Amino acid sequence: MRFFNTAGPVRCQKHYCLPPLDRFELDKIISLIDQEKYFVLHAPRQTGKTSCLLALMEYLNAGDKYNCLYCNVESAQAAREDVNSAIQAILTELGSQSGYFLKDAFVDSVWPDILKRSGGYGALNEVLTRWAEKNTKPLVILIDEIDSLIGDTLISVLRQLRSGYTKRSAMFPQSIILCGVRDVRDYRIHSSKEKTIITGGSAFNIKAESLRLGDFEKDEIAELFGQHTAETGQVFSDDAVALVWELTEGQPWLVNALGYEVCFSMKSGRDRTKVITDEIVRLAKESIVLRRDTHIDQLTYKLREERVRKIIQPILAGKDQPEQLIEDDVQYVEDLGLIKTKGQLRIANGIYREIIPRSLIYTTQLTISHEPAWYIVPDNGCLDMDKLLTAFQDFFRKYSEHWIERFDYKEAGPQLLLQGFLQRIVNGGGRVEREYGLGRMRTDLFVTWQCKGSIQKIVLELKILYGSLEQTIKNGLEQSWKYMDKCGADEGHLIIFDRYEKKPWTEKIFKKKELFKGIKIKIWGM
Repeated sequence: MRFFNTAGPVRCQKHYCLPPLDRFELDKIISLIDQEKYFVLHAPRQTGKTSCLLALMEYLNAGDKYNCLYCNVESAQAAREDVNSAIQAILTELGSQSGYFLKDAFVDSVWPDILKRSGGYGALNEVLTRWAEKNTKPLVILIDEIDSLIGDTLISVLRQLRSGYTKRSAMFPQSIILCGVRDVRDYRIHSSKEKTIITGGSAFNIKAESLRLGDFEKDEIAELFGQHTAETGQVFSDDAVALVWELTEGQPWLVNALGYEVCFSMKSGRDRTKVITDEIVRLAKESIVLRRDTHIDQLTYKLREERVRKIIQPILAGKDQPEQLIEDDVQYVEDLGLIKTKGQLRIANGIYREIIPRSLIYTTQLTISHEPAWYIVPDNGCLDMDKLLTAFQDFFRKYSEHWIERFDYKEAGPQLLLQGFLQRIVNGGGRVEREYGLGRMRTDLFVTWQCKGSIQKIVLELKILYGSLEQTIKNGLEQSWKYMDKCGADEGHLIIFDRYEKKPWTEKIFKKKELFKGIKIKIWGM
C-alpha cells in the first residue's frame, strides 16, 4: 500500500503523489536549458523541490540530448567557511552521484589531484571544465540545497560557476539549476576573507530567471486524496477536503502530514470503512501542532531572525500603519513560506496562523501557574469565561510588564500573553482558532469547548487602544458582532489593551456589558 510522504523525496511507486514533472512548467525549463541558461528554482522547505529535480534528471537522461546530474551539496555545510574541506565534500558527492546515476567514473578519478593542485577556490571550476570536455553530450547540473552553504564557501561556489559560464557548453555545463529555499538575490553572505557582505546577486550575476515551485491547488489536494480512496476505498468527505485546503492552502508537507495523520496514525482513520470527516481533520491538525515535527520546528526557528520579526510582528499585532517594510525582507519571508503577499499581506495558511503565536508563547504557557480546573463550571462542564477573564485582568495588571519585556515580539505582547494564558486553560478540553492580519487592528479568537452534552462557542475580540476609548469600543462591538455571527458563537468578549504608560491601572481596568443588535457583549479593559 502506498502512503502519504512527509520525509524525503517522493517516490511515486511508494507514495501518493502528484506527478513531479507536472509541478512546474516543464516546457519553460527545457527551453531555458536549450538556451544554455543558468537559473534558480526555489521554494520553501518540504515543498517537493528535490522530488521535481530527480524527476527532471530522469526525464532528461531518458532522452539522447543531455547528460543530467542531480547533486545535493548540503554535506559541505558542516565545513562552514573552510573552503577546501567544503569543496572536497562537494566533489566527493559529485563523483559519487555521477557514478551512480550516469555510470561515469571520470569525476571520481580526477577530483583528488585537481583539488590538490587548484585548491578549493578553483577545483570545482576545473573539474566541471574537464568533465564537460570529456562528455559526448552537453552537461546539465542540478545543484540542490545551495543556500545551505555558508560564508566564503558559498561565495566560492557561486563565483566558480560564474567564471565557467563563458566556456559553456563545450568546456562547461550547458545549464546549471541552483535550487534552495531562497532566491539567490536574497543571499546576504558574510565573507570572513573579504570582511564584507556579498550579495548573491553580485556573486552569481549570470542568473537568467528565478522560478518558484508553487503549492498544491484545491483540486490537486482532492486528486491526491483520491489516490488513497482508489486504492483503499476510504473516502474523504467534501468538508474534510475543504478544511484541509483552509488549513494548509496547499502547502505540500502540511497536506501530506494531515493525510498521513488521518489515514495511518489515528486509530479511527485506519479503519478503511470510516469516512474521513472534517472533525477528524481538526483532531489531526491539533496532533501535528502539538507534536512539533521537524517541519514545524524549522518554521518556528526562523521567527528568531530579525528580518522575519520585522515582517511578522505587525501582522500579529494587527497594525493599521506599520513602519515602512523593506521589500527585500518581505520577499525573504515569503520565500521561506511564512507569508503570502497577494492581496493583503498575511500569514501563509491557517496552520501557520496557529503555530506562529503558539510557538512564541510556548514557554509562557508552560510557566503560567493557573490550572484549567479552576475555570470549569462543575454543573455543566463549561468554561466560566467571566472568572477566566477576571483572573487574566489581575494577572495582566501584576505581571504584563515583566512578561512582555521578555518577548521578542513586544508590539504584539498583550495579544500573545492573553493567548498564552488562554491556551494554558483550554488545552485538553477545547481549541482556539485565530484570525489576524496587517491592517485589521484586531485579533479574533474563537474558542470551542466541550461541555456536558453541548459545545460552547466563544468569541474574543482583542484590540489595542488607539485614540478615543469610545470609538475603539464602538468599532470593537461591530467587529465582535460580525465575528460572532460568522462563527455562530453564543458568547462574545471585547478585550481592549491600553498601552499608555502614564495612565494609572485604575483607569485601564474595567468591565461592562453592552447590547449590540440584540446580542450581549462583555467589554474588558486591560
